[in-house]
Amino acid sequence: MNTSLMRKTTGLAVIVLMLLTLVFVAPVVSSSSNVSAQTTTRRYRRRHRSFWKKHRDKLTVAGTTLGGAAIGGIAGGKKGAAIGALAGAGSGALYTYKIRKRHRHRRY
Repeated sequence: MNTSLMRKTTGLAVIVLMLLTLVFVAPVVSSSSNVSAQTTTRRYRRRHRSFWKKHRDKLTVAGTTLGGAAIGGIAGGKKGAAIGALAGAGSGALYTYKIRKRHRHRRY
């Protein structure tokens, strides 16, 4: 008889603890849902990017290619221009995709 009484009191204690937990958790859950309903959404307009900002990487590589070809052409003719163009394109791509900092901090 003692074990059945223990089981009943244990079950009753579990139910009471669950109800107390619900009583204390319910206000927290309801207040968090009200906070999200009260927040305002801000929409930012995207500004139109300039041609330079849209094609910065390609223009940088093209510029270094032309510079290398010009220097190579002055130094060694057609073959020098080809070698200079390859060297300029390689150095421009290395700078553009590996060395230049991508993530700059913006000031608002």
